[in-house]
Amino acid sequence: MYKFCVALFCLLFATILSAQTEIKLDKIVKKDYNVLDVNIKKISDKEVEFSFPNEDILVTLDLAKVAKITFKSGRTEVYNVQEQESVTNSNSKAKLIFTTIQPNSIAVLPIPFMNTEKMRTSEEMSKTAQNDLYSKLLEKSSNIYPITIQDIRITNNLLKKSGIELSDIDQTPIEDLQKILGVDNILACKVNYTMTVSNDVVITGDDDFFSTISVEDKTFDYNIYFDLYKNNTKTYSKTRKPFFSFQDSWLDAANYLLKRSPIYND
Repeated sequence: MYKFCVALFCLLFATILSAQTEIKLDKIVKKDYNVLDVNIKKISDKEVEFSFPNEDILVTLDLAKVAKITFKSGRTEVYNVQEQESVTNSNSKAKLIFTTIQPNSIAVLPIPFMNTEKMRTSEEMSKTAQNDLYSKLLEKSSNIYPITIQDIRITNNLLKKSGIELSDIDQTPIEDLQKILGVDNILACKVNYTMTVSNDVVITGDDDFFSTISVEDKTFDYNIYFDLYKNNTKTYSKTRKPFFSFQDSWLDAANYLLKRSPIYND
């Protein structure tokens, strides 16, 4: 009986160990912030070949679309494939639609709003952040005179006509963006954040009649990157963390940097 128990224990231990080994996957982080958990089969100078868990079909991905790979062993490689990107840019550049540049005009680009824990960004949050910053700029329009602000609906429509998506903005030269939008000033921001959720129990009432309420509290740790360009030249570049950790605190930090930028007049 003892030998049987020992053998059974060894078998269970081996099964658990084998299962733990099998669930180890390679992690591919794409430049559009999507994360793929896969089994990498082969990597060449131009592409990576892999299969998804429990699948035999091989998938090929261009390394120009890959930002980072973390292998099962824990080793990490960062990729910056210039040749493939130049081909992609040259193909997309043929589709760009340029507009006559209006002097003393500024456009607010969509804002990449990235959760740095998940390495993902949301297009919806990006558009919301763009709208919030655009509204803040409108409030301060008298302080940036004679610069006029391009309506974000026009901005986004012009970007769409030229095939520029949120994931393409960082790879598109500022000179091209200015010609696409027809402005000589561009405000480009990025927001990186992590979110912490805590739950508290609140008791209401007296000793005889009381109830408990579960309250969820969210705190945000932001890093805001604020860049201004004029005529293809970066004129202002700052990074700031907001003082508070509320959901909209990033906008307070952006407003702080705007007031200290060269386009702002007291």
